[in-house]
Amino acid sequence: MTTTLITGGNKGLGYETARRLAELGHRVVIGGRDADRVRQAAETLGVDGVTLDVTSDASVAAAAADLRVRFGGLDVLINNAGIAGMIGDLEKFDGPEVLSVLNTNTVGVVRTMHAFLPLLRESDAPVIVNVSSGLGSFGVRADESRVEHSVPSLGYSASKVALNMLTAMYAQFLPEVRINAVDPGWTATDLNGHSGPQTVTEGSDVIVALATAGATGTFSDRSGPLPW
Repeated sequence: MTTTLITGGNKGLGYETARRLAELGHRVVIGGRDADRVRQAAETLGVDGVTLDVTSDASVAAAAADLRVRFGGLDVLINNAGIAGMIGDLEKFDGPEVLSVLNTNTVGVVRTMHAFLPLLRESDAPVIVNVSSGLGSFGVRADESRVEHSVPSLGYSASKVALNMLTAMYAQFLPEVRINAVDPGWTATDLNGHSGPQTVTEGSDVIVALATAGATGTFSDRSGPLPW
């Protein structure tokens, strides 16, 4: 059975991804900072849960040790946990604001990947899916016809640009692991005040697709490849 860990899996895109992968026969483990919310979501979905705060080295290490004891290994890691941070007037941003977003969305992925890499390397077909965004694509942001072009998301965009580069580098230097970045698109979740036009099912399409098949070192949305 394929064992899959989804960070930030107790709500939104992570929750829907967990539901769909469980239906496909994965043994799903959802991770989140709030133990009570994780437990409640896991019970509702009929999956397993683990307390996991991607901003804490100790928390991530403890979660990796917990999964080894409980499940013996890991096949798929979906780095979904993230925060939006401030969106708006660029002059109002400061260092701590941007740093907090980078710590969760970018450094948090590094923490999680390195903590779980020993488990993934024991899998016959290890997979990592990094949930990125079109807001972190130079090509998408340059396209004036795209909604991303006009969103002043300084910290969030910087975090996703960095995540895309991390994905490309990890895919290059860890060829034994299939590693891809995905853009769910503008999906109605807590991250954007449920303002997105897509449903969580539509938004999770590309996450589920890359968790179950595909090449490595790619960046795509539900319609196909995206420019980095």
